[in-house]
Amino acid sequence: MHPTNFQPALVAICGPTATGKSGLAIALAQRLGSVILSADSRQVYREFDIGTAKPSQTERLLVPHYLIDICEPTETLTVADYQQQAQTLITSFSLSLFSPPILLVGGTGLYLKAVLRGLKIPKVAPQPQLRSQLSSLGQSQCYTMLQQVDPVAAQKIHPHDSVRTLRALEVYYITGRPISELQGENPPNYPILQIGLDCSDTNKLRARIARRTEQMLAAGWLAEVEYLLEKYGASLPLMNTLGYQEMAQYLAGKITLAEAKELTILHTRQFAKRQRTWFRAVSNIEWFDADNPDLLELVWQRVQEFLQKRSLTI
Repeated sequence: MHPTNFQPALVAICGPTATGKSGLAIALAQRLGSVILSADSRQVYREFDIGTAKPSQTERLLVPHYLIDICEPTETLTVADYQQQAQTLITSFSLSLFSPPILLVGGTGLYLKAVLRGLKIPKVAPQPQLRSQLSSLGQSQCYTMLQQVDPVAAQKIHPHDSVRTLRALEVYYITGRPISELQGENPPNYPILQIGLDCSDTNKLRARIARRTEQMLAAGWLAEVEYLLEKYGASLPLMNTLGYQEMAQYLAGKITLAEAKELTILHTRQFAKRQRTWFRAVSNIEWFDADNPDLLELVWQRVQEFLQKRSLTI
């Protein structure tokens, strides 16, 4: 008989790319008997497998993974869509007081924030035609318009941030209300432990990125890119994302394979730096060194402490 006042428990594993989040999560999930919810904005798309470092079929047999392959490459999964699916899964997997914690794993900060902080996200789908019309006015004019219709949002958005400026204007013109009025947070009431992985030595992180790039190529990444280009064309937005763009340039004869690899490594390092900046601004993440040989045992000990405290407070 299930209790009526069950409370989920969530362990989030985050941090820059190539720090070993997936491997740690699988090891923890096997010990806990848990499932893994992916928090990666590209792994949600089908067919983009090797270049997004999706868990292999073998790894998925070891531990059930969710929020992977839930969207066609030609579709757009919004943060609100992701949040809704994640919240539904968290509820469904927490049917009793004795349910193991759910692992939320990935490097997409906004996905994690949407779940862990309960972001209130305006239910406005992307409006390509409206965005095109606004974009034609130029960023300077768009930002001036935003200052007029939503000065609160404008204060939080950099004048050169065209993506957030367009989104704020889009929401305003579709709903008639400023995005600043529709946003906010409704944090979940269940216990959350946030684990962060990072490399204290940037040279080690570069080596990790280089090694993973070589592993992707050895696994057939170029064949995957070639297939995707033939099926969807180079104009597909996902083809212009990290790694795929560089490999597509090589296949088009614009750069050598060596150059494609070096650009991928460089751009991945830059991406990791941006991720680090995002996550370091989150105050309640507990950080661990990804290169520590005792990483699994250290994190396992912390998770056990978290679960013990959870059982005492239920």
